[in-house]
Amino acid sequence: MTNLLLTERYIYGKPEVPKASLEIASEAYLELMDFQKKCDWDAAVQLVVEAGDPKVQYLAVNDWYRLRRSLEIIRSSGSPPSAFQVPYDSFKERFDSRKSEPSHVGTFSADGVGENLSKELDYDFICFFLSTQRLDLYRMIDWRCEDMLTGREGILSEARGLLDMGLLPNSNSATRAIGYRQAMEYLIKCREQGGRSSARDFYSFLAEFQKASRNFAKRQMTWFRNELIYHWLDASQPLEKVLNFVYDAYHQQTQNVVVPDSLKMKKDLSRHREISELKVYRPKNRHFISHEDCSGVLDWIWKTQG
Repeated sequence: MTNLLLTERYIYGKPEVPKASLEIASEAYLELMDFQKKCDWDAAVQLVVEAGDPKVQYLAVNDWYRLRRSLEIIRSSGSPPSAFQVPYDSFKERFDSRKSEPSHVGTFSADGVGENLSKELDYDFICFFLSTQRLDLYRMIDWRCEDMLTGREGILSEARGLLDMGLLPNSNSATRAIGYRQAMEYLIKCREQGGRSSARDFYSFLAEFQKASRNFAKRQMTWFRNELIYHWLDASQPLEKVLNFVYDAYHQQTQNVVVPDSLKMKKDLSRHREISELKVYRPKNRHFISHEDCSGVLDWIWKTQG
């Protein structure tokens, strides 16, 4: 969720978590290094739990960066990350309290409150979130994942470079990125098999890559759905139409931005058909369909990972 974290910090301010000194950061790294080399995630988590942060039990497996960062904060301050409130949280608390005020009963408007709260920030933000129908979005994501696996300089080639540098999947920001982590894990498996990979293994990797990408998009939409200062726009509409509306909204500087129905994107799924189709959704690839379609990738793996 890196992009969302950057969005939070840009609008609401940086978190007030203490920064670890180089000495403490080094000590935290050394404390967890042996566990990471042995791939003993559970033992490393237990160490940080005993140090004072029980919430690390809910981290994604092998998220060594966040585990190490939690230990750094504990060693720096004596408290876990959850003990420090960020400006974003205090802003949300003001919103929640305002939403529950009696004066808003029967007249509460999410867009209106979002507009008013944005005025309390250091800058006057007009925020838009562009999206499209969930099924169309998922389909485009799946195709984009395929595109990243075609050609000589695709994501597999980049993942190979990270492995050749001695990096492990999920060990830093680059190797935690969606696509890179799955690609590195897949190539490690291929190396363990002497540079061989079956078509089934490749399609399993591709499916995992696509699923992780779709889940990330779903989490993004959930986050933006709860942020009332964002106006949702239908990105499937003509680009010029969308840009003209954003341009006019910026220059008019009215109290409330009103999105026309022709550009408005619904935040929640409402059509029964779309909900049903999402429940049974399956990728429909464009490039990688049959076993023969991935022969070029398998040849590349044999030549480079053997």
